[in-house]
Amino acid sequence: MVRPLNPRPLPPVVLMLLLLLPPSPLPLAAGDPLPTESRLMNSCLQARRKCQADPTCSAAYHHLDSCTSSISTPLPSEEPSVPADCLEAAQQLRNSSLIGCMCHRRMKNQVACLDIYWTVHRARSLDSDLCLKFAMLCTLNDKCDRLRKAYGEACSGPHCQRHVCLRQLLTFFEKAAEPHAQGLLLCPCAPNDRGCGERRRNTIAPNCALPPVAPNCLELRRLCFSDPLCRSRLVDFQTHCHPMDILGTCATEQSRCLRAYLGLIGTAMTPNFVSNVNTSVALSCTCRGSGNLQEECEMLEGFFSHNPCLTEAIAAKMRFHSQLFSQDWPHPTFAVMAHQNENPAVRPQPWVPSLFSCTLPLILLLSLW
Repeated sequence: MVRPLNPRPLPPVVLMLLLLLPPSPLPLAAGDPLPTESRLMNSCLQARRKCQADPTCSAAYHHLDSCTSSISTPLPSEEPSVPADCLEAAQQLRNSSLIGCMCHRRMKNQVACLDIYWTVHRARSLDSDLCLKFAMLCTLNDKCDRLRKAYGEACSGPHCQRHVCLRQLLTFFEKAAEPHAQGLLLCPCAPNDRGCGERRRNTIAPNCALPPVAPNCLELRRLCFSDPLCRSRLVDFQTHCHPMDILGTCATEQSRCLRAYLGLIGTAMTPNFVSNVNTSVALSCTCRGSGNLQEECEMLEGFFSHNPCLTEAIAAKMRFHSQLFSQDWPHPTFAVMAHQNENPAVRPQPWVPSLFSCTLPLILLLSLW
């Protein structure tokens, strides 16, 4: 396979918007017969000339290329925002010959060919990063994007104020649409995809939102009980996520357990994923120094870290989110149309279908679960 030694780096935002483009063949391998450009089917140089002959395609390619330098650097705790015009440029290239173009190791103008190839196809390696896709869907929703930027700003920087960060997190998970909030926090990752797992774990900006030194879990609960909102949220969580057996059966529906779990984010009892490689969650606290209350403390901590009801509810939601991006998902168009007919308020704005003929149905399907 031909790979450039030093491909021009692209910022994460372009990788994110290029997820809209379908997969395509990689450049030809070095051992393949050497074709001339005229014999090489759909070389990127040929595809680029065809694109130049079409004013719409040519303008879209130039605009997409310019997006690499026109987008400002995002805050550390948020995904980069994607201007609608850059997304539209990506959409306009979906049906162009550029999508299936190839290059060869010893072809003439190889560097120029590979430059075209990577401009259009660099995002293929991120195709399985569903956390990035859900972040993109949030970015494309005005309300979700606005609320996420608010807590991103509050939770960024070495001198962030934890109470301000928690307040903005609480606002996000209260006001953002549930499909967006759950998609961001409960996105599935491949077991070896540490980048995806890190993005999921950093959703709540743990460096600011969680205490720098883990307090005793009983002290954390005492702080929670001093706040009426936190106390009611904790009781709600303990009610709906109470495990009935080791198989993960909940006292109530799994959806109520997940809603109660997300309701704790932004309170003193904010939980999070333990690592980038699994879906285990826990409170940011310890039971060291609990004395005679050691057992009570371990029961409280274990209600998060060893709760089969919560574990299965999270796993089931992640399986559902994975299905949304699976080619085996049955008849998504019919499901989306039926849901829109029942609830006109969720119909997309007129410009959205032209940008997301494939991506838009996913966020609408989320609310059906």
